[in-house]
Amino acid sequence: MDPAQLRQIFGRNLRRLSSNYPSIAELCRDLKINRTQFNRYLSGESFPRPDVLHRICSFFDVDARILLEPVEALRTAHQDLLRHPALHGFFGREPIEVSPNLLPDGFYRFMRRSFIDEAQFVVGLVYVFREDDYTFLRGYEPRGALRGQGLSTDPRDREYRGIALRQEEGVMIVVTHRNAMAASFNFLAPETSFQSNLWIGYVTRTVREKVTGIRATRMIYEHLGRNTPAILATARESGLVDRDKVPPFHAKLLQPDTPFR
Repeated sequence: MDPAQLRQIFGRNLRRLSSNYPSIAELCRDLKINRTQFNRYLSGESFPRPDVLHRICSFFDVDARILLEPVEALRTAHQDLLRHPALHGFFGREPIEVSPNLLPDGFYRFMRRSFIDEAQFVVGLVYVFREDDYTFLRGYEPRGALRGQGLSTDPRDREYRGIALRQEEGVMIVVTHRNAMAASFNFLAPETSFQSNLWIGYVTRTVREKVTGIRATRMIYEHLGRNTPAILATARESGLVDRDKVPPFHAKLLQPDTPFR
């Protein structure tokens, strides 16, 4: 292709990306690009300098193939649902960059009140890891808890996964079972008054209101890292436990006698 054809491809792609932005003037301010020059890019009259091209690609989460291929055909690690131009400024790069200081990698023991039997508490084990700039969570429902509800204990049915997104005061984790058959929303913030390895928050289920059971409750995450004895011990105790099995400080944070608001 000659330069004129390349400019046309780039201009068409830039128009497509810009169409999701409410104002070209505001977009130019955010990009720190002169409005007149930006219009020349849109019309295919001009190419940006390499540094300006890098700024445009970073802003829209695309790569330099924007010069050669239709933007709809670009499929990179940086162009997915959370980084789609329609969500720019709402999701995008900032929320998905969960610092390890905010939520370290490794295993966590979590504890919360049971959704089904409010007299009991759930102890579970999850693994937090990072791939392709994202922070993911993976875990399995305790066999005993599922067996007591008459549900499948097959590992495929027990597995759940989630993605963590940074929030102003902590981190939220959207967790779902395979094929989105069941899901939950989790919010966690570091507990700094006593131990540095605890996160306190809450979890809500995506279910209809029912006469029995609850849909939201407080929850604690305890970072085990790669402490093998603690990980194995948690795996063995995972499931439903009575209130007297909840450690005193954990019980204080969970406030079992105070309604969740």
